[in-house]
Amino acid sequence: MSARVVLGVAGASGAALGLSVARRLAGMGAEIDIVTSAAATRTLAEECGPGAQDELRALATRYHDNGNIGASIASGSVPVAGMIVAPCSMRTLAAIAHGLDDNLLTRSASVQLKERRRLILLTREAPLTLAHLRNMTAATEMGAILLPPVPAFYLKPQSVSEIVDQIAARAIDLLAISAPSANRWTGSEAP
Repeated sequence: MSARVVLGVAGASGAALGLSVARRLAGMGAEIDIVTSAAATRTLAEECGPGAQDELRALATRYHDNGNIGASIASGSVPVAGMIVAPCSMRTLAAIAHGLDDNLLTRSASVQLKERRRLILLTREAPLTLAHLRNMTAATEMGAILLPPVPAFYLKPQSVSEIVDQIAARAIDLLAISAPSANRWTGSEAP
């Protein structure tokens, strides 16, 4: 049986991260439940082109309207391996950190926390305010894993696509649903 994963795409810059996660999960044969915020739809078009939303929908096993709080992924009785929010806006982070289940994306994230499933948040903002840091702490204390999309420069990436794909692979690795696929540091000889 393949893993079932929820992918939330919020409206922060970095829409390519959500697309890369979806492509990788689909390539693994995972069932993918996708929910996007209204701002994500705009950001996908701005950053990835007008066909990005259609590609994301095509990669989904199930595509959910963010306003449909009654969707299957809003319930803990539906077994999923976990959830990735890529990218995760500061608004979405704040809602998750404070239990504001006001849309399907934030409700699905809360379900992962209450069921003690993995919730990976690719939080995207810089610089950070004290409110952002406190929300990150609160989400972490509840069990979320924060993975800001920071490039692994030691891997010497040659393109933005390599950076995005490495971060997406790392997020999926944190779900522990398959053998790790992200590139790893192999060590170096002492000078």
